[in-house]
Amino acid sequence: MQPQSSKQQPSAASKTIYYGWLVLGLSFFTTLVGAGIRSSPQVFIHPFESEFAWSRAEISFALGINLLLFGLAAPLSGWLLDRFGPRRVMMICLSILIVGVTGTMFMQTYWQLVLLWGIVVGLAAGGVGSVLSATVANRWFVERRGLALGILNSASSTGQLIFIPLLMFFVTRTGWRSGSLTLVGAAIMLLPFIFLFMRDDPAEIGLKPYGANDGGAGGKGAEKETVPLREALRSSTFWLLAGSFFICGGTANGLVGTHLIPHSIDHGISADIAAKTVGIMGGLNFVGTMLSGWMIDRIEPRKWLSLVFALRGLSLFFLPFVTDYSGYFLFAVVYGLDWFATVPPVVALTSDTFGKRAVASVYGWIFMSHQLGASLMAAGGGLIHDYMNSYQLAFFSGGVIALIAAGLAWQIRPQRRETPAIPVAAAPTA
Repeated sequence: MQPQSSKQQPSAASKTIYYGWLVLGLSFFTTLVGAGIRSSPQVFIHPFESEFAWSRAEISFALGINLLLFGLAAPLSGWLLDRFGPRRVMMICLSILIVGVTGTMFMQTYWQLVLLWGIVVGLAAGGVGSVLSATVANRWFVERRGLALGILNSASSTGQLIFIPLLMFFVTRTGWRSGSLTLVGAAIMLLPFIFLFMRDDPAEIGLKPYGANDGGAGGKGAEKETVPLREALRSSTFWLLAGSFFICGGTANGLVGTHLIPHSIDHGISADIAAKTVGIMGGLNFVGTMLSGWMIDRIEPRKWLSLVFALRGLSLFFLPFVTDYSGYFLFAVVYGLDWFATVPPVVALTSDTFGKRAVASVYGWIFMSHQLGASLMAAGGGLIHDYMNSYQLAFFSGGVIALIAAGLAWQIRPQRRETPAIPVAAAPTA
């Protein structure tokens, strides 16, 4: 399905540095920009309240739609990634993001906020989100898969590390529209690099996945095995992963990702300081996610996932009592280390249980559960704030359900199902 030019890759390059690292880099920056665009409305909440007189609950509802559609796009993007490959999906989704964000600079009414930030940006960002990372890592890597997952899934936090402080700088000095223009420029810059250098699969340029020649457990046989979606839905592992990831999305993107900056500003922390601290949190999350990828190559992913959820719950119990910068910074350090650290073990458990070739489709549905939780808790957090004039109950509730997720993760007992091998080039069964 690729243009003819995409197959013209000098073989000498593949003998020195494995081409998959370049593919990983392009996927990383694409996810980074997509995450920066998707998460940027948290910086715009106060400006939107001031300019348009929209309530916190109204804005949170629009952002909840964004998060929901970001998740609903995951199964669709999984099918598109399997059908057309990452390269085309990345280019199309970035183009739609450019159109959507450009349109927001001209919006005047609430329905336009819902349409543009909620629907258009939510769907397009979902196409270059976590499912893309899972697909690229599992197509290109057998060895170092945990490291690849850690790098790719740290892209979301790195995007916030870069974009949130930068956007807040523009918002406080030249307005939120100039910040939106920055997002558009970053997406435009990526497009030619993806067109020229992105590849969908190692076989496209005569390579095998990194480490596949070693004949280990992750060699050819494992690469060909897959579990159809209808069988995955009958697995307890699928529902335990989906349930714990529902809570993950609610406590991460839903509560902290949407409401942390407004919560901080409500308690007298300046907008610039709040945004910079979120950037620090993103930087620490890069470390935490890389560590998570490293750890799942060494211990059972379910045990690591349970520990991450437990630490998240404890940090959220602390957050309702944060009223000054020192407490805010301490929370950012603790929470930052486990913000996206759940993703590598969830992807690894999905791949090990249902097969590498099923990751895009099966994990797409699991990730949809993640974003459903994010959507509900983003909207719910805004409603709780408007009703109680505080986020305390929302954050405390997040701590409780994070501990529940730790228990769900501990119960996972993944067992590889034996399924007939299918040719690598064959169409996915689900």
